[in-house]
Amino acid sequence: MSLLALQTDPTPTMPTSAQQDVFTSYVSGAAIAPAGRKIPLHDPSTGAVWASAFVSDEAVELAVASAAKAFASAPWASMTGYERASLLRRLGALIAANADRLGALESLANGKSHAATAAEMKATAAWYDYYASALDTHDDVFRTVSRTADARIVREPLGVVVAITPFNGALSLGSWKLAPALAMGNAVILKPPAEAPGSSIALAELAMEAGFPAGIVNVVIGDAVASEALATHPGVQMVSFTGSTATAKVLGAKVAAGMKRFVCEAGGKSAHIVFADGDVDSAVIAATQGAFSGSGQTCVAGSRILVQAEIYDSFVERYIASVSRIRLGHPASPKAHIGPVANRRQYERINGFVNEAVAAGARLASGGLKPDLGPEFIDGYWIAPTIVLDVSSDMRICREEIFGPVVTVQRFETEEEAISMANGVEYGLAAGFWTRDVGRVRRVSRQLQAGTVWVNTYRAINLRVPFGGYKQSGIGRENGVEAMDEFSQVKAIVVEYGPAADPFAN
Repeated sequence: MSLLALQTDPTPTMPTSAQQDVFTSYVSGAAIAPAGRKIPLHDPSTGAVWASAFVSDEAVELAVASAAKAFASAPWASMTGYERASLLRRLGALIAANADRLGALESLANGKSHAATAAEMKATAAWYDYYASALDTHDDVFRTVSRTADARIVREPLGVVVAITPFNGALSLGSWKLAPALAMGNAVILKPPAEAPGSSIALAELAMEAGFPAGIVNVVIGDAVASEALATHPGVQMVSFTGSTATAKVLGAKVAAGMKRFVCEAGGKSAHIVFADGDVDSAVIAATQGAFSGSGQTCVAGSRILVQAEIYDSFVERYIASVSRIRLGHPASPKAHIGPVANRRQYERINGFVNEAVAAGARLASGGLKPDLGPEFIDGYWIAPTIVLDVSSDMRICREEIFGPVVTVQRFETEEEAISMANGVEYGLAAGFWTRDVGRVRRVSRQLQAGTVWVNTYRAINLRVPFGGYKQSGIGRENGVEAMDEFSQVKAIVVEYGPAADPFAN
């Protein structure tokens, strides 16, 4: 059945094992026939199988051929920016109208509370409206070359773009790629994780309903093999990837070997610094949501909290109290703040980090045990919000991305030490700090090696602000008008209006 036929009641429920669906790749405006390897999709809250998906090698070739044909053919190839903007606005409106159903599919993929994912869907709709509006002022540039010649600098689409998306936000984070890519006139193949295909297929269905030509938005359900096949396919001109740094390095090398565009948003290990002169009450609130929203399954999670020595004890006391108020619960429950983590692999990996740190002398201030939520959820991937103290910067828990509800709290003495600690990891995606000192705002924000620095706030992502990382956290930028440049290429058209000068006349 169409994913858009899924029903939700006023207290949203999500499909159970009794309502199983089967997902196949979506090409040329329709789902392809089931073929290839069948994989189960597990509900993170119970571990039960709620659906299945087919991973098919032939889907890659079908999707690339479909996207290439749609890109080169009418009506897409002849569409003006104004006409594409109209389609983008329609798609955004449909996403907002279907926010509950789309959010339910996202929750089944990543374990986030349905209240959070439904809100994400409503916010995601704005991405399409933003890039539609940006097209209205995205004009060509004219420059004078000489008295008789000028140049017109235009941005043209790249062609077929592959968007490899993460399990923690296949539709929401996928839209960071899809909206600007469509705005610039590309055809797109979405490649969500094989375990999280539902919301991406629903998005492609909505694109058809909005009026996009068949083949402009396709979905390939696949694993790492499919990602590599798409990335190296001669019919693909660009790959935009969100995922781990390790995967980004391997995939990026293959993309670069084909002389293709590669943009990636990779791992993070973001420092959240609280100086003694900052607003501690606000910092506690921000550090709670910044570390534990979405069960910590976010690339900018403030998972390393650095606190100045003179307020350390007071901060930790207040922080433990704040975190203790977080309510775990089934994603469909309106009372749940956070749900389980996405899958068993992540569950075991996260617990491995915590157990290793404790064995090395770290101390748990909260969490660390699987919460007892009743027999129905005993096989789910539940991890209580965990605060780890008495850690050192050389511990793996302080250096590697965990991607779960685990935060470390460390003490520092001076501003210089805080900056050194914050910059002392290989990642540089985001950072934040709290202070009332205007001079410190300028000094510290310039010295932190991160693509985004939040001052007296945290995790304040805005579609108008470019987003991306320093160091091992990525290449290129998403969001803002800057993303439109990533999904296009520059052409210079030089026109001479005078007679040709003959250098060999004399």
